[in-house]
Amino acid sequence: MSVDPMAYETQFFGFTPQTCMLRVYTAFQDYLFEVMLVVEGVMLKKLDGIPGCKVSPSQIRKCTEKFLMFMKEHFDKLFAKMEEMLLQLVLNIPKNVLLPEDRVQEQYPYSKEEFQALQDELQQLQQQCRAEAAVEQALRAELEEQKAVKAELEKILQCFDGLESICREQGAGNFKESFALLTQNSKKLQDVLKDVEKKSEKMKQHDQLM
Repeated sequence: MSVDPMAYETQFFGFTPQTCMLRVYTAFQDYLFEVMLVVEGVMLKKLDGIPGCKVSPSQIRKCTEKFLMFMKEHFDKLFAKMEEMLLQLVLNIPKNVLLPEDRVQEQYPYSKEEFQALQDELQQLQQQCRAEAAVEQALRAELEEQKAVKAELEKILQCFDGLESICREQGAGNFKESFALLTQNSKKLQDVLKDVEKKSEKMKQHDQLM
């Protein structure tokens, strides 16, 4: 079999010419084996009908195998010539023929250096796309976080609005002023609590000394 990859022919036909020839060879060989079996069966029937024939089926099988080997050797020689002819004259695309899908290369030829430059530019664009995708993903995550914070703030505002409504109903005046007063009172209570804790600590120390 030919070892030439014949890549251009494979692109055109959709299969390698060597694969095609191998299938043809296998089909012919299988057919040859089948014919030999038929011939053997016919010989067995003919000899079985001859009175006094001493030829056994095993002898017929040996003769059939010898004839098969003889046919196969000659077939291989003929097929080698046929394969060479088909690969050169039938399954071969001449060097001056350009396939339709490759005509764009004839219209826009480029050198190896230009192709490498295009490859480098393509790689840079891919890196930029990946970086932009990462930035977009980070922005989406930040947007989701902002939405969550906004929802919490809206809940707090609703809570304040509810407290302000309650203050109005109870005649407590402006909610902001009430909240400021509440904050001041809370701070005073914290100061008193700290003072009490200090005095309690001093009394504990005094009791321990006594």
